[in-house]
Amino acid sequence: MAETFGSAAALLSLRSPQNPVVCVRPHLIEERARRVVEAFPGDVLYAVKCNDTPIVLQSLWRGGVRHFDTASIGEVRLVKRLLPDAHCHFMHPVKSYEAIAEAYHEHGVRRFAFDHEDELAKILAATDHARDLELFLRLAVPGQGALLTLTGKFGVESERAVDLLRRARAVAAAVGLTFHVGSQCVDPESFARAIAIAAEVAHAAGGIDHLDVGGGFPARYKGDEPPFEAFVRRIMGAVFTHRLGCALQCEPGRLLVADGASVLTRVELRRDRALYINDGVYGNLAELKWIGPQFPIRLVRPSGVVCGERAPFDLFGPTCDSIDSMPGPHWIVSEVKEGDWLEVGMMGAYSNALRTRFNGFVSGETVVLRDAGWYLAKVEGATALAA
Repeated sequence: MAETFGSAAALLSLRSPQNPVVCVRPHLIEERARRVVEAFPGDVLYAVKCNDTPIVLQSLWRGGVRHFDTASIGEVRLVKRLLPDAHCHFMHPVKSYEAIAEAYHEHGVRRFAFDHEDELAKILAATDHARDLELFLRLAVPGQGALLTLTGKFGVESERAVDLLRRARAVAAAVGLTFHVGSQCVDPESFARAIAIAAEVAHAAGGIDHLDVGGGFPARYKGDEPPFEAFVRRIMGAVFTHRLGCALQCEPGRLLVADGASVLTRVELRRDRALYINDGVYGNLAELKWIGPQFPIRLVRPSGVVCGERAPFDLFGPTCDSIDSMPGPHWIVSEVKEGDWLEVGMMGAYSNALRTRFNGFVSGETVVLRDAGWYLAKVEGATALAA
């Protein structure tokens, strides 16, 4: 069980960590999960790849999440070990024969995604041509509106999709369509465009039982991103417009957990407006490079949070690799110096899930904090970065 502290400052005052610390706030994850489950008119599948820490998965369960988007047999095993009553859905379009067989025969997985005729044949063979399969065909859709597009690797074009969906219908208990508009999507209209493509395929193939609108719902790093409810309204409007009378599901990842954790990292050297810290791209802070300087950062000392005039900084991780850089402007209290600790907020998504031991650096431990999410104002629907 992870140690619990009242705040990051309390942690620093009681201990003298040498490595980065991931600070999880389970109560915030539970609260977010409840709101998302209540707002979406269908099954909410947590994308396990986003953060597979046991305390995170258990917090989501307490918040009402019962379905999990698993992309590997390792994730299936983890979820079923921690949460035996959870429903795992194997939504990765490309899987090994052995993974499919174990998921079906040992863990009760019935819902599988595919985007190619050979993958469909593999699923059927690995499950001994079971008649209780629920098969989801992944469509290729545009990636406009997403900060990180996912086009190109997965998804079948609509011209080929109709035939594949009909093939699945002939052998499955239920069929569905799925897509992914891209990660950190800030445009609800992206989902409407993808649903229009799905509806065209569905109607041409004779209908579907399920529609999975994927993930990509944004975390509110800056505070001006549309709230989840705005995406739900646009999704439901598109479903109604295109007459899709089917069950719905979605696959949020960062939306559910981003504001549930922060990362504490120590400044090892200040060189003018450059800060060299003990965490970075190969540790818990990869998103500071790939998404950019959108994350709230505060200066914390054992005596408490330091306030004051802020200045723009560039950040550099501990490894000798030049890729290990996180260009700014990251706005940090200007008096920051060597030995100080930075708390990077909104780091529950793709932080410890991506960390490595590259170059021999340790990416730290995980603790529980019981304080509020300092980086978010408490007014839902008008969330803004706290001062």
